[in-house]
Amino acid sequence: MVRTNKKVPLRKCVVTQEMKEKKELIRVVKNKEGEVFVDETGKKNGRGAYVSKSIDAVESAKKNKILERHLSVSIDESVYEQLKMIIEGNKIE
Repeated sequence: MVRTNKKVPLRKCVVTQEMKEKKELIRVVKNKEGEVFVDETGKKNGRGAYVSKSIDAVESAKKNKILERHLSVSIDESVYEQLKMIIEGNKIE
């Protein structure tokens, strides 16, 4: 018997509150040292928050300080810039 319906991991966007497939979201992580960064692999250690891959969601997160509340830390402008770059299709180094 072949099983084709593999379970797809769902996560909730902290901005839109929508449940989406993990690959449709970008993970932002705060590690034990308090550093905040974009986790493209989705596997790094730390407290994660997921944001939809849309410029509107990133702008809303920034304007309403949603990620800051979620991760209990102030978030640098560069994190939002990285999110926008990923959405626009540019890889970050």
